[in-house]
Amino acid sequence: MDKKQFSLLSKIDYPSDLRRLKVEQLPEVCQELRQDIINEVSVNPGHFASSLGVVELTVALHYVYNTPDDRIVWDVGHQAYGHKILTGRRDRFCTNRKLHGLRPFPSPLESEYDTFTCGHASNSISAALGMAVAARLEGKQRHVVAVIGDGAMSGGLAFEGLNNVSSTPNDLLIILNDNDMSIDRAVGGMEKYLINLDTNATYNKLRFKASQWLHAKGLLNDDRRKGIIRLNNAIKSAISHQQNIFEGMNVRYFGPFDGHDVKNIVRILQQLKDMKGPKLLHLHTVKGKGYKPAEKSATIWHAPGRFDAATGERFVNDDSGLPPKFQDVFGQTLLELAQQNPRIVGVTPAMPTGCSMNILMKAMPSRTFDVGIAEGHAVTFSAGMAKDGLMPFCNIYSAFAQRAYDNIIHDAALLNLPMVLCLDRAGLVGEDGPTHHGAFDMAALRPIPHLTIASPMDEHELRRLMYTAQLPGKGTFVIRYPRGRGTKVDWHCPLTEIEVGTGRCLRQGQDVAVLTIGPVGNTAEEAISQLGPDYQVAHYDMRFLKPLDEKLLHEVGRRFGRIITVEDGVRNGGMGSAVLEWMDDHGYHPQVVRLGLPDEFVEHGPVADLQRLCGIDAESIKQAILSLLQSDK
Repeated sequence: MDKKQFSLLSKIDYPSDLRRLKVEQLPEVCQELRQDIINEVSVNPGHFASSLGVVELTVALHYVYNTPDDRIVWDVGHQAYGHKILTGRRDRFCTNRKLHGLRPFPSPLESEYDTFTCGHASNSISAALGMAVAARLEGKQRHVVAVIGDGAMSGGLAFEGLNNVSSTPNDLLIILNDNDMSIDRAVGGMEKYLINLDTNATYNKLRFKASQWLHAKGLLNDDRRKGIIRLNNAIKSAISHQQNIFEGMNVRYFGPFDGHDVKNIVRILQQLKDMKGPKLLHLHTVKGKGYKPAEKSATIWHAPGRFDAATGERFVNDDSGLPPKFQDVFGQTLLELAQQNPRIVGVTPAMPTGCSMNILMKAMPSRTFDVGIAEGHAVTFSAGMAKDGLMPFCNIYSAFAQRAYDNIIHDAALLNLPMVLCLDRAGLVGEDGPTHHGAFDMAALRPIPHLTIASPMDEHELRRLMYTAQLPGKGTFVIRYPRGRGTKVDWHCPLTEIEVGTGRCLRQGQDVAVLTIGPVGNTAEEAISQLGPDYQVAHYDMRFLKPLDEKLLHEVGRRFGRIITVEDGVRNGGMGSAVLEWMDDHGYHPQVVRLGLPDEFVEHGPVADLQRLCGIDAESIKQAILSLLQSDK
């Protein structure tokens, strides 16, 4: 770090160093911290605009609160780069998201300043409330703060937490970071409410003074506090001609305030710090603040890749001549199908750009629904439309679909409703790490009755599966596919039906049978090709996890005494387990080696490195084949 450029930041190793500064020095700290994030992320890509938007809030929180003893619970963690730099990780921040480097999101496994796991949205209020109650019951004088964005506030868990906050004794402070964004622009009733929320500046100043006076008189405790809050709510509703949803839940509301005035945020936090009862501080921030390109295009600069810090020029690789991303094939095919089938609608929980449903959204906005960060609702909403005659394609990242497990069972599969659940980012996703790997979908969904579960090996198979899934009588259909590019430059192909529950033989052999599902089949093909003609290895693309191709499995069971299964999901309970169970049920007893993700959370890093660590790269598959062939020699 350039000590001349970062004269203050270079002296801050931990928040205790920050707290030695005068409040007048904090704007300069913010400027240096913002520049350090820009410099680092420009050469080591990661999440960007979110962290720039909360620089002032981050500095103020660590300045006012005695972290790590006081708890700051971040929601999601896209915005926590400044937090990492201020909490003993500045010298290692260059390893952020790299294999064996700093984790992509805050984690208690990495630092005591990281109070909770925050890879998925909307859990901060619930977790922070649990910490606040724990401190209260143990008699600890500990402050707890939850920082949640306006996008995450749309999640059902956030409302469940708020409901409990209002009825459980606690002194929790909730900070609402309102930047009118999640990744794409935030949507829904909560977002509109926050935009329209009208607060009177004079009223806020008077209330601060009144709160301080009442606190000094001991009148902001227990039952008297609740009565005063109810009176306060009534007065404010009369002044603003509006009921505040937070104060309606007996959570005292303050704001909105400028989230980029660090000295004022410090003053407000100091005033709220020892105030009893649950409180919500509403701050308006700008995503990408302080870096003009990011301020203008926050969605693009959410995770922009490498760029020139001085000019803002993004170093975008020339992808001409390369296969498209699976998500783009999905988006283009969905539009193609929707043009043919007027019953098709698209649903996504806050990821229209991320899953390429923005293609359908642009062409057919009335038939595309971004429901906000609400995965469970996305599934049940889709099920409701399916019940009354529509054909929803509900696209959710595999790791996020875990949050909708009950909805998939209770609201979709139970009635075998005609809808398509598209699980993007299935398998290993790379630098986003264990909170985002799509590791568990096959093992989790396989036991559920009525579901059809398929995984395409390439883009042509994806298109054909999407076409098949929307045909009459297919019920609840799950299609899982990975992040990243496929294998076919010419990805267009006729939209033809694939018979449900059928796999295919890709190459004949007699020594050993390799059974794969999904794109990892391409890796297996590479491994088998490397073995050469001296080894007779058969390769079957199972294509469907449920129902299994029983005709294919009977053939394999009769012909082969040695089988290798390969999948890019957890080995326990996945496709390999399904094959092993089927073989035993039908009286076949081959030697089966199952390759897949281990029974542990896989770290972050480039996908190729993670595949090698998990033993599903081409070399590992080749060695598994050789070991199995040599096992009886």
